[in-house]
Amino acid sequence: MIRHLVLFKLNDGVGKDDPRALAGAKAFEELGALIPELREWECGWNITERDIAHDFAINSLVEDRDALAAYLGHPAHQAAAGQWRSFATWVIADLEV
Repeated sequence: MIRHLVLFKLNDGVGKDDPRALAGAKAFEELGALIPELREWECGWNITERDIAHDFAINSLVEDRDALAAYLGHPAHQAAAGQWRSFATWVIADLEV
């Protein structure tokens, strides 16, 4: 199993209420039901106000590297991630669990 984690940091001047951020969050919220390779899917906005905190997170689980590749290449994932490129930066970790 592979745990896929992503943390997003909104760019300066972009808030959670920005229409792009709202649309991006909605696109990610819908992915869990669209991509069969996802065994677990959680995403949401950070609730703490700390300088080191990121703003939005994804926590997902897939079976193996092939499932991860299928998820990453899925058109719905590509579309959702593409939205975030215009207003946020992110870090990713993939852990074998």
